[in-house]
Amino acid sequence: MELAESIKVEAGRLGFSLCGITSALPPPHHRHYAKWLAEGNAGEMLYLHRQEPKRGDLMQVLPNARSVVCVALNYSPDNGRGEPTVPIARYARFDDYHEVLWSRLGALLAYIQTLVPGANGKVYCDTGPITERDLAMRAGLGWIGKHTNLISRRLGNWFFLGEILLDISLPLDTPETTHCGTCTRCLPACPTGAITAPYQLDARRCISYLTIELRGSIPEDLRPLIGTRIYGCDDCLAVCPWNKFAVRTADPALTPRSDLTAPDLLALLALDEAGFREKFRFSPVRRAKRRGLLRNVCVALGNLGDSDALPALKVAAVDDPEPLVREHAAWAVRQITKK
Repeated sequence: MELAESIKVEAGRLGFSLCGITSALPPPHHRHYAKWLAEGNAGEMLYLHRQEPKRGDLMQVLPNARSVVCVALNYSPDNGRGEPTVPIARYARFDDYHEVLWSRLGALLAYIQTLVPGANGKVYCDTGPITERDLAMRAGLGWIGKHTNLISRRLGNWFFLGEILLDISLPLDTPETTHCGTCTRCLPACPTGAITAPYQLDARRCISYLTIELRGSIPEDLRPLIGTRIYGCDDCLAVCPWNKFAVRTADPALTPRSDLTAPDLLALLALDEAGFREKFRFSPVRRAKRRGLLRNVCVALGNLGDSDALPALKVAAVDDPEPLVREHAAWAVRQITKK
């Protein structure tokens, strides 16, 4: 069995749903990405600006990089399309996927090094200076849709990406082509209008950015549009017709937690710092930190308009140790009392 095929077989054995190989040449859309950053679309995600040179030149990430092994891991919910609006994005309902992918990518790299002693590599999943979607499209895993996320003919929209950079040459797979056609369902599906045109995303309006990456106050004009979402948003993914080909994952590491599938908002509002850390210590939700998550919970409660939440919100508006939470709790009180 040739080397590339052996790698793909091992990737499947480790639980990856797709595996493809591309070169370490500059990602094809990097120039557009650099322009997107220069126009301020990344908001407060300054780390993207710092990483930009490396994203355009993988040699700065791994000297003498020649090949990239790209993998996808299916996390599809109960059915391909999934339910409509959800409080917590589907990818964050189980333990941190980064740990799952890093462990399996590390095992795959170790396997490659048994086949090619002396090979050097680096593994990445979402957190490093890698333009994942570009590389995955060039490796044949899927194509970048009009919502700017990767779509797979086999997995729809529900999968994670990971990469192994290698300093060895491998046979390259055929790049995927675009299959969105005339469909634009994802554009009007965005609650805040963050998808400003096909393939154009203003992250500053994206609910995933507002509820996770933004560290300060959520702009008041966008708060009502967030609805009851407290961590991320799946709406543009959920409406994609390619989800009809998605298959529910059977991976035990990706079993949703019931308390994150239907979270108790008032219970979350009552969490102190220690309680937050304990509840979310294995969860991606910890990225928002307590002040960010409770800020989001206040917005969701304000949008729900349930007067039963007023006592807890009034306490938070006065007594919460975080000014950010107090501000958004006070806003929620005003929202409910004016209805």
